[in-house]
Amino acid sequence: MEADGGANVRDEDVPLQNQDLSVVLTSVTEVLSDYGWYLLFLCVGVYLLIQHLSKKRSILNQSQPGAVVNQDPVSVVRRQESLEASRQRMQEELNARAEEFKERQKRVEEEKRRQKIEMWESMKDGKSYKGNAKVAQNTEEATSSTVLKPKTDKKLRSGGYNPLAGDGGGTCSWRPGRRGPSAGG
Repeated sequence: MEADGGANVRDEDVPLQNQDLSVVLTSVTEVLSDYGWYLLFLCVGVYLLIQHLSKKRSILNQSQPGAVVNQDPVSVVRRQESLEASRQRMQEELNARAEEFKERQKRVEEEKRRQKIEMWESMKDGKSYKGNAKVAQNTEEATSSTVLKPKTDKKLRSGGYNPLAGDGGGTCSWRPGRRGPSAGG
């Protein structure tokens, strides 16, 4: 190494080039030019997510029962007592309705049992029971306030052609041809 004229050159003595931030600037501009839109959408999505979570947190903090510290204990007790009283009234009303329904059901069942007994006795005597049943049904309708009407079996179209029913409803009906070998010779 001294053959160069006695100058001893080492790698450590060579000054570094590009010591400024131009290398970083060029790499950042390359990344932004390649992935700029993706980064923009990612930043907007993160921002919206943070906003949504902060709203949810504030709503959750407001709805917690432990957050109500500034209220008067007397008003809280009064409100709880009024809630309990309204619940009690609603429960009593529900119980009354249930009892009323049970009584109505008992009356309907008793009426049905009485009708069956009358029909059986009229059949024993050899009389028609249908006439008695109609009279009893009319009296039942008069006594009962909530009687369900018997369901009638109505069809949408009583007559005519219905291709799904398989009826041959008209003069033109298609029949498949015979299976087997042809009759030609």
